Amino acid sequence: MLNTSNPNNYEYITKHLEIHILGGIKLNKLESLRVTLSIQKPKQHNVLRHSIDLYNDNQIEKFTRKIAERLEIGTSVARRTLQDLTKELENYRFLLIDQYEKENQPYYKELNATEEKQAVAFLKKPNLLKRTNELIGKSGVIGEEHNRQTMFLIFTSRKTNNPLHCISLGSSGVGKTHLQSKVSELIPEEDKVEITVLSANAFYYFNRTELQHKLILIEDLDGAESVLYPLRELQSKKRITKTVVHKDTKGTTKTIHLTVEGPVSVAGCTTQESIYEDNSNRNFLLYIDESEEQDQRIMDYQRLISAGKINDDEEHASRVLLQNVQRTLKPIRVINPYAEHLELPKSVFKPRRTNSHYLQFIEAITFYKQYQREKQYDTETGEEYIETTIEDIEEANELIQEVLLRKSDLLNGACRQFFENLKAYLKKENQTTFTNAEIRRALRVNPSNQKRYMLQLQLAELIQKAKGNKRKGYVYEIVNYDDYETTNKQIKDLLQSIIDRLRSSNGS
Repeated sequence: MLNTSNPNNYEYITKHLEIHILGGIKLNKLESLRVTLSIQKPKQHNVLRHSIDLYNDNQIEKFTRKIAERLEIGTSVARRTLQDLTKELENYRFLLIDQYEKENQPYYKELNATEEKQAVAFLKKPNLLKRTNELIGKSGVIGEEHNRQTMFLIFTSRKTNNPLHCISLGSSGVGKTHLQSKVSELIPEEDKVEITVLSANAFYYFNRTELQHKLILIEDLDGAESVLYPLRELQSKKRITKTVVHKDTKGTTKTIHLTVEGPVSVAGCTTQESIYEDNSNRNFLLYIDESEEQDQRIMDYQRLISAGKINDDEEHASRVLLQNVQRTLKPIRVINPYAEHLELPKSVFKPRRTNSHYLQFIEAITFYKQYQREKQYDTETGEEYIETTIEDIEEANELIQEVLLRKSDLLNGACRQFFENLKAYLKKENQTTFTNAEIRRALRVNPSNQKRYMLQLQLAELIQKAKGNKRKGYVYEIVNYDDYETTNKQIKDLLQSIIDRLRSSNGS
């Protein structure tokens, strides 16, 4: 009988021979059974070691004669023992394969009747987005109310045919990864792929449909530069293909195509906004709240955890409910009857792609509210669909206003934050001019970063040199205090005017 208690040294002992299978057996290449054997007579020290394919009849015959000669035993006994061993190993390998396939089957949770009823009841409640945001907060995501709600809807869009993507941006240590990981905990395990280290070809070796409608989470984009190109292709074209040369078992060289199908939703974190310009065009850029108020909220929460005053059961229940809500959402087409009446602010850079994101974000909200929409059917194809409402557009506008403002800004996020902090400092100190050294001390800015920000602000004609020289240093002044507020008001007014026009048109 085959003893497999030691995975690296199986034992097969009969009346005549004691056999050890060294290193176990391989589960791939079922057309062969290559093993390394150690054979001896029981209680004797004359040992024969040999690597052999037990499915190769010629090798078996030669090995049988070698056993008979070296161990002084009959060939019929050696042959029969090897045949019985082959059968035992074959059966055991099938057991291992079956076990491996069961263990590696994609996990999928089937909701019971109570869980499904609870999830559907939640999805049918009024003010769904507000209730969802409150539940996200109860699950342990502190502050970041706009970002966490936007991110949750972006992650939800993975179930649609046009998923959205996001990049979390902020200084080192402000909680980019924390926000992404906490919100991703609200997505079912079977619907996400978390990646920390990636090789250049990593994405090409997933099974063809393995990533379809999945959320791909990249903890640190700075460590994933090699896969940014296939990632962009997967986002834009919803599939990637790589041609590789492969040798078959006969040694014949063949060209094969590795294709991985989307669509997918991708999320990542970085401190280096400028490096990911090509990728950022395909993503919602979510700037982490780096305010003192947010610092205080997080530190208060950390203290409550340390004091044992956080209700872990409530947090867990909130996470489970939102996961089950995600599982309850079904693929369905969304039609926006108001789409042709929508427009973007003229100030938005690269409006074509931003417009596409805007429309997809509205569709994501409608998709999330599918249990509050009457299902309709295409008269020609019979396809089921739901329609966007003005309320969906209004909620999308509220959440996307910050995104549109950032996409209208001449400055990147880090420089904008520096400029707003600079303006706040000067107003507080009742000053109109400043020096680099003064601001570096007051705002505690890294000198190299400050130099970069100051150059950007001068190029954007938002600050200028008031006096001084290169040897003694310059004194600067702000040229335009209201650039951000003016753009923000223009965006807000435009979005509101569109809603008013839609409501007026709908009511007439």
